[in-house]
Amino acid sequence: IKSITVQNYHASVYDFGVDSKEHLFQLSNGVITHNCCRLRLNLTDLYNRGGGGLFGSGSLTGSIGVATINLPRIGYLSKTKKDFFERLEKIMDLAKESLEIKRKTVESFIEKGLYPYSRFYLSGIKKMRDNYWGNHFSTIGLVGMNEALLNFIGENIGSKRGRRFGIEVLDFMRKKLVKYQKETENIYNLEQTPAESTAYRLALKDKEKYPEITTAGTKKVPYYTNSTQLPVNYTDDIFEALKLQDEIQCKYTGGSVLHLFLGERVSDIQAVKNLIKKIFANFKLPYITLTPTFSICPNHGYLEGEHFFCPKCTIKQPCEVYTRVVGYLRPVNQFNLGKQQEFKERKEFKIRKLELTKV
Repeated sequence: IKSITVQNYHASVYDFGVDSKEHLFQLSNGVITHNCCRLRLNLTDLYNRGGGGLFGSGSLTGSIGVATINLPRIGYLSKTKKDFFERLEKIMDLAKESLEIKRKTVESFIEKGLYPYSRFYLSGIKKMRDNYWGNHFSTIGLVGMNEALLNFIGENIGSKRGRRFGIEVLDFMRKKLVKYQKETENIYNLEQTPAESTAYRLALKDKEKYPEITTAGTKKVPYYTNSTQLPVNYTDDIFEALKLQDEIQCKYTGGSVLHLFLGERVSDIQAVKNLIKKIFANFKLPYITLTPTFSICPNHGYLEGEHFFCPKCTIKQPCEVYTRVVGYLRPVNQFNLGKQQEFKERKEFKIRKLELTKV
């Protein structure tokens, strides 16, 4: 997509989808495709391999696995910019090696009769590429860019300097993946790792080994900010977040999303349509979600907003509060401790009336 313009067009417009029980949906722009919660693939790589699937949907592709780079530790240990990129390169090389080993392992498993359904659906790829997983990506992701910047340059990702260095890191990683692709003849992509548990687990391990390292959260419950996202308490302004994240989100080749956490649902459907239209008419990032917090009472069912106890029950009745742990909705009390701490610290976005007007 090179540009988006608003057109005063009042005739009929048709958008065709596939009638299926699957939860997948399709974009027909020929540039990106996806087959998971937020996957973003370069179709050129698939077409070069005889892939692309029905209508270019990339139905016979996916990811062999994801290796996540712990950026805050690199930022903490590095003394110079050269040192930072040397450490990053070394860890990326290890990630590549692990993904190549996994690729060989799952190929061996499918040859021996495991994954019978995948074996059937990928038989065409086997004929073209001489291996079943030849159209699947090896994915490298990252966690904690914000904390990496705080440890390395003392600024967060919302600052100009922090954002500039973050983009430089992503460009470096993209170039490395192109190199790996040429070396191995396997396809690679860069993902904004969801890190539902990794963001907490890695921060916990780093705090144990390096007590002075900067993390988000508290000393007892540390966590790392997801991928290259803004700190969860950075702003409640949707369009400030979009401006600061737009260029960064577009750097990923394997998937990225900006979650817009709301205090409660917006009941005006037209207002929501206007907001989404306004966002995609003015920004280039591939995915957003609107995520209102809601609660479930055993007696009264759905409640708008955050209510750990039901406001309607005469006797205090505990409720389950729901929001996205990252990509999917879960009760907050089922989150790990790091994600629960993140929820406590999060500023929810406020939708102002001006933002709900037509583009």
